[in-house]
Amino acid sequence: MLKRHSMIALFLILALLLSGCGSAAAPAGNLAETPAETGSEAGTYERLPDEAYEAVDYALYPNPEGGYVGDVMPFVTDDGTLELYYLYDTDHNGQGYHPIYKYSTKNLYEYKDHGMVLNFGQMSDPDPALGTGSVLQDPDGLYHLFYTGHTSLGNSGQGTECVMHATSTDRENWVKDGVLFNAPEGYSSVDFRDPEVFWVDRDQCYWLLIAAHEETLGGVVLKYTSTDLKNWELVGPIFAPLKQYMCECPDLFCIGDTWYLTYSWDCVTYYAMSDSMDGPFVAPRDNLLDGKGLTEGNGFIFYAAKTAEIDGKTYLCGWLGRMGMSSDSGMYQWAGSVMNHELVQREDKTLGVKAPDIFAEYFTMDKIVPAVPLTDGVAIDGSSITLTPAEESFAQADMGTRPATMTLECDVRFDGEGVVGFTFGGSDRDETWTALCLDGRQNLLHYEGYEIEDLRSYEPGAVTKFDFSRSDTHHVKLVCENEIVVLYIDDYKALSSRITHSIDGAHIGVFAEGCEASFENISMKIPG
Repeated sequence: MLKRHSMIALFLILALLLSGCGSAAAPAGNLAETPAETGSEAGTYERLPDEAYEAVDYALYPNPEGGYVGDVMPFVTDDGTLELYYLYDTDHNGQGYHPIYKYSTKNLYEYKDHGMVLNFGQMSDPDPALGTGSVLQDPDGLYHLFYTGHTSLGNSGQGTECVMHATSTDRENWVKDGVLFNAPEGYSSVDFRDPEVFWVDRDQCYWLLIAAHEETLGGVVLKYTSTDLKNWELVGPIFAPLKQYMCECPDLFCIGDTWYLTYSWDCVTYYAMSDSMDGPFVAPRDNLLDGKGLTEGNGFIFYAAKTAEIDGKTYLCGWLGRMGMSSDSGMYQWAGSVMNHELVQREDKTLGVKAPDIFAEYFTMDKIVPAVPLTDGVAIDGSSITLTPAEESFAQADMGTRPATMTLECDVRFDGEGVVGFTFGGSDRDETWTALCLDGRQNLLHYEGYEIEDLRSYEPGAVTKFDFSRSDTHHVKLVCENEIVVLYIDDYKALSSRITHSIDGAHIGVFAEGCEASFENISMKIPG
């Protein structure tokens, strides 16, 4: 058995002390020096010592005290402030539920909580429960909030759901105007919701898009038009994918010369694209940008997303569902925390997502990343870790206690035939490790709380597709805030997760199984 030299142990202690010091910045991508693999004979490996851990207030992914963020309705003010109106949800909703609350932010990392701005009605009203809608300002400066009224009493025979309207002069105090219209003949009066209203200069009128259901077509996006925001004329379906029962929370926007329509169902947000705002809209083969839970009705990873454009950047604003009955299962319930991705238009005009560039204003301090091997087959050189696992086994390195909030970037190189990624665990409190996977065997990103030794024994539970055959090198960025861990890859896909196994002093590491892999140019940043 091989043992570490005492001088190496002393160096590791000094490196850890430096990494825990908040007053001194280190060069980006600086791994604390550790011994390279010491030969073919099995080594004796020990994980790094635990560091102090303290949870942080949610700055990137807020949710209200005692409640959760449901469907988001973005509105951008004249000074570039993003206001996120949202359906407020709790674990103890009464007969009336989902009042509309509001956050505002100028930078996506400092949020002001405005509290409730529109309450639900009485049981005798059309809106004892509120549903999603949209906010806009008319030429005279008056603000309009279109929203869904929902009542199980049937609204005097008019149906369960209807389009309702409120106005405001300050966006804080809203006055309800009542029902604008109900579902048209031939469409379900039970499922008729989520009005999205905007001005179309080309047509010199307002459009209203709404989620509806027709028996033959299934879920559709209906289009209405108006010149006064009061009287609305039905045009007909603008989109009917013939796949989903509903196309909730529709949103239409343009990047360059391509139009995109986002919509939500199956616990995820989809998109379709067209050369014209009139359509036809066609969904690309892979039209998911974030994860999909594989448990029906209980896998809300990134849902009900709508867009906001600020300073030439387009953000996809939605929510990450709250934890389900079991932790780290990929099973998330309806409503949770604010989640914003920055949209990227790719060369073929399809969409991708990345961490918002503005996060760089928040994560300003470089942090030294200590690293030691936990298995054979690990070589550490500068800012790179190379893993060469034995057959039917895995190789793993430990990079120390995961900061409560941080970003980690690196380039991951592997042949796409195995499974590589990041591990969480290995602390005094819990020595087990779970794996956040870049799965080349199945062309998936996934995390579901499986221990690293059991990856081959279970099917993935919370996934998004990713074709690893396009390249052998991928740029990966993790954004972490307490239990929320978001993996971005190649400015294309995200997998948002709640990983309780990564907090309370858990370590972060890297691993490879079934292939050789290298994690290069590793760098970590924390708030300054």
